[in-house]
Amino acid sequence: MSSNAPETPIRKAGSREWVGLAVLALPTLLISLDQSVLYLALPHLAEGLRPTGTQTLWIMDVYGFLIAGFLITMGTLGDRIGRRKLLMIGATAVGLTSVAAAYSTSAEALIVTRGLLGIAAATLMPSTLALISNMFHDPYQRARAIAVWASCFMGGTALGPVVGGVMLEYFWWGSVFLLGVPVMVLLLVVAPFLLPEYKDSAAGRIDLLSALLSLVSILSVIYGLKELARYGFEPVPLLAIAAGLAVGAVFVARQNRLAVPLLDLRLFKVGAFSAALLILTVSMLGTGGGYLFITGFLQMVEGFSPMEAGLWMVPAAVASIVAAQVAPVIAKRHPLSTVVGAALLIGMAGYLMLVFVDPVGGIPLLVAGFVIIFVGVGTFGSLGTNLVIGSVPPERGGSAAALSSISGDLGNALGVAVLGSLGAAVYRDAVVVPDGIPRAAADAAGGSMEDAVTAARDLPAGPADGLLTAAAEAYTRGLNTIGVACAVIAAISATIALTMLRRSRGAVPTGDRAPAARTQGGKPG
Repeated sequence: MSSNAPETPIRKAGSREWVGLAVLALPTLLISLDQSVLYLALPHLAEGLRPTGTQTLWIMDVYGFLIAGFLITMGTLGDRIGRRKLLMIGATAVGLTSVAAAYSTSAEALIVTRGLLGIAAATLMPSTLALISNMFHDPYQRARAIAVWASCFMGGTALGPVVGGVMLEYFWWGSVFLLGVPVMVLLLVVAPFLLPEYKDSAAGRIDLLSALLSLVSILSVIYGLKELARYGFEPVPLLAIAAGLAVGAVFVARQNRLAVPLLDLRLFKVGAFSAALLILTVSMLGTGGGYLFITGFLQMVEGFSPMEAGLWMVPAAVASIVAAQVAPVIAKRHPLSTVVGAALLIGMAGYLMLVFVDPVGGIPLLVAGFVIIFVGVGTFGSLGTNLVIGSVPPERGGSAAALSSISGDLGNALGVAVLGSLGAAVYRDAVVVPDGIPRAAADAAGGSMEDAVTAARDLPAGPADGLLTAAAEAYTRGLNTIGVACAVIAAISATIALTMLRRSRGAVPTGDRAPAARTQGGKPG
């Protein structure tokens, strides 16, 4: 083609695409809500099913484990069989497994159904995000659409405890799992009319061994990081992480040998793509650790119920949603590196506010810091995700979406493990148990704030108040330390953004992209 040939005008999205975006936003909201709503239902669930401690941990974790483990496979599968088709298959599976989870009659059954629900949910995130890239070809419109998608994901996390509290006020514990059923039914009804189908006609068969290697690698690393957060540097979680990294190395070597790899590693040669994933991972490390201690402060130091703590988190969720919507407008006028770097520095200022929170009267400063942090999170959550999707060819959209989600999951898990361990160490060093406390209660309080709260329930009012005051002061010291660590992480993230993204301007990279997406039938529906 001649270099003087006129450029093909970019097709603008119309009303059908924007209504379709609303359809795609619903499962995104549901996935993030499902990850936080169970914390509130756990006491009610424990009364009905009587799970052991180990079973309780698996009920909580198996959903997130399997989402993370299957993201790469599902993202690639959608590119091969059709993103809309996979979305509808996943929606059907989510609806059925949600009902099965709601009516589980034993802890074992709930673990199995939650695991199946996680596998089904893993089809939704990469499919929804990849379909957005097919529906919105104009870079600015795509940036706005991804901002809506990111807002739903962030908002669902904060709304989980609030929605769960309302449901449990009137219904039984299984009702929290039924929230997704009407959403999935609506998706199945309208998706064929509003969403385009897309698949890579040049894609080959999925390499099953690669899928297994990716699953084992990601599950092992995530499991090890979560166990480090719970139990510290024990041999089992360290071995799990080492094994996961070793299997990951085998996975990478295999992808380099395959003619049609499960994951095209050439994506990482795109500078904007690699930079966005790196910033996402590093910034989520701080967000995960900070979120852990902020929510712990609300519930254990201030004594709020999960629902009340959720309500205190709503201002931060609103701030992140507003920031996500405004970010594409600002990035249209200023260099992307400057906007992202400034957002991360704003988050750093929020983390520094946590350094000055006190155990008494600390709520205003804590909430203000939390809001400022999530202004930065919302901005990069929108722009970073759009950068990942916008910098790869359309036929790799599913894989890119999966990697974006995995980067966030790994960063969050690493933050909880590393910063959780740091905060716990500060707590143990700082706690000073008052005289007159029984030895068993004192030993328990010296281990963690959670154990201090449990031990105080068996003490008379006076000693219990003294024990909780000492524990609250030590926990707040840990929060202050985490604030410093997270501020440093935010500064590192900002430095990466200001250097590695310097050449990218606007909301998305303006470098070469592959031709427009191939669709079945040529247009939506």
